[in-house]
Amino acid sequence: MTFLAIDIGNTRLKWALYAGPRPGARLLAHGAAFHETIDTLADTDWKALPAPASMLGCAVAGDVVRRRTEQQLELWDIDPRWIVPAAHECGVVNGYEHPSRLGADRWAALVGARQRVLAEGRPRPALVVMVGTAVTVDAIDADGHFLGGLILPGFGLMLRALEMGTAGLKVPTGEVVDFPTNTSDALMSGGAVALAGAVERQHRRLLQRTGASALLLMTGGAAVKLAPMVDLPFEIVDTLIFEGLLAMQAHRLAL
Repeated sequence: MTFLAIDIGNTRLKWALYAGPRPGARLLAHGAAFHETIDTLADTDWKALPAPASMLGCAVAGDVVRRRTEQQLELWDIDPRWIVPAAHECGVVNGYEHPSRLGADRWAALVGARQRVLAEGRPRPALVVMVGTAVTVDAIDADGHFLGGLILPGFGLMLRALEMGTAGLKVPTGEVVDFPTNTSDALMSGGAVALAGAVERQHRRLLQRTGASALLLMTGGAAVKLAPMVDLPFEIVDTLIFEGLLAMQAHRLAL
């Protein structure tokens, strides 16, 4: 009963094959492909995998990329299934003004975060930070209600915006430091501090709203770049979206 989880982001497709469609299932294999190389997955990364019995994915990159992925899934006899954010699922209540318009990846990550909170045995709020092409900072309270969240430009988008809108600035290869003394470091540090400030502000707001300190979870390809700048206890969970997809698939099978 192997299970394939897929997350199609704005830049890359991430995938993970699990021993079964349930939370805590053993991870058998995983990988990632840039959009440009999706059309080779059936002949490369997926060719030697055992055939999954089912799959579930989230896709925010658009219908064209999703259909290209489905063509690669024809390698196996499985029906592609893609999540659409609902009003409630797996213990999370969707507080978005229009629930179905919430990003599918954000919804899966929130479900994954809720599973982690419940596994601790003492419900508490959680703040979910996904750091990729864009950065999202989403809050859920101790009862699993999604309160809302921020969307910010990621590191690359910030730097390219400065390059395009400011004479003489080029996308740098600088470092993140406390007091930059060159332009490259100033640009990199400025972006990191801006994102870290947003996370810390939302963490304070969530504490004020709920009266309890939140579990702070970070995920996404650039989470390791942001994490050192955040002056709060946190955990980086690379598989957070997949953990949400596992819980959703288990729930679907139980219906």
